[in-house]
Amino acid sequence: MSAMVVTGETVIGGGEVEWAACECCGLREECTPAYIDGVRARHGGRWVCGLCSEAVKDEICRAGRLISPEEALTRHAIFREAFRSAGPPPDPAAHLIAAVRHIVRRGLESPRAPRSTPASPRRRPSQGGGTTALSRSGSCFSALAR
Repeated sequence: MSAMVVTGETVIGGGEVEWAACECCGLREECTPAYIDGVRARHGGRWVCGLCSEAVKDEICRAGRLISPEEALTRHAIFREAFRSAGPPPDPAAHLIAAVRHIVRRGLESPRAPRSTPASPRRRPSQGGGTTALSRSGSCFSALAR
């Protein structure tokens, strides 16, 4: 891949900016020519966005041995392509509904823990407190299971 650079726009500060596309993921960013040159110098002539640059640094740190930035960039590109090829589900709404259904069913089918006593002790009438205590409400899941 090659980086696409469009020149000619001027920012308010008086400097010229260019649009550069990441050679790894295709993200486009508005950058100054000096910044683009610096990034290309760090990545062997390739323009890489900040997110991919951080991923390349992470690849270098995670490698068990010393690897070059070029090899780390290649590893990141392979990982990114594998992740991208997985793609989103065909119908995101159906996927979300199925996930919620699975969570609810798992919650309904799990064994219930016995109810515990309240963590705070009740005041006894002999201690000057009233006899009123907070009562616990039942779970709404039992109503859903019917």
